[in-house]
Amino acid sequence: MQSMNQSELAETRCSLDPDSERYYRPARYPASPELAAFVEHYWAVEWDLRDVPPYVYETLPDPAMHIIFGPESAQVVGVTRGKFSYTLENRGFILGVHFWPGALPLFSGRSASDFTDQFTPLASVFGAEGAALEAAVLACRNDAERLPLVERFLCARLPKDDTGVRQVRAIIDRVIEDRAIRLVDDLADKVGLHPRTLQRLFNQYVGASPKWVIQRYRLYDAVEQSSAGTDVDWADVALVLGYFDQAHFIKDFKAMVGATPADYARKLRELV
Repeated sequence: MQSMNQSELAETRCSLDPDSERYYRPARYPASPELAAFVEHYWAVEWDLRDVPPYVYETLPDPAMHIIFGPESAQVVGVTRGKFSYTLENRGFILGVHFWPGALPLFSGRSASDFTDQFTPLASVFGAEGAALEAAVLACRNDAERLPLVERFLCARLPKDDTGVRQVRAIIDRVIEDRAIRLVDDLADKVGLHPRTLQRLFNQYVGASPKWVIQRYRLYDAVEQSSAGTDVDWADVALVLGYFDQAHFIKDFKAMVGATPADYARKLRELV
């Protein structure tokens, strides 16, 4: 399987329900050149479920932070170590800013670990100016009106270049590209840093441990294999992904995806 960098992998990260887009309309927008070093992209969804029950939108977690606007508030979303879930109901929209790993802490002036597994009101992070941006964005009619407001807000707060962010991005790209990396010691050897240094770096910029990041990308590999629709030897996959035994692998897979590897693969085949 050909390896992917962070941006390419983002194209494959989608709802855990392969049939989910019948409930909403997705969109993606590039960041401006001024923000491209900090913002990977903007994403948006719109839905109209006034005549149907609410739908729980679930995606795979990744080591990046977001700002999300809508449908009734704006929040800073830290790294979510479990599944990312959001209930879509009635009619509404979400506009999200997907930051590169490590970048949002530069705008907030706070450690990424302060936001881990939390939804923090935008005004709590950026004060009255954050509250004003929230009100302005929520009053807009469409993404074409919302995006310039968000871009101007972020461009007015552009941080200085930070070697830590570039270092974290390079390390995470290494994890994605090198599937032989299964343990923190493996990663430390590859990038020439002590494991404790890696831990401090990830705590400050990512909000999740190096071990968590490695395991999540190895689990992405397993989900990709499930999505391929072919028979998979899950015991062999567990071994390749660095798990002590198949039971621990299945436990992690189910915690993230909501089903065992076999059940998830079966669900995908039924939709074909």
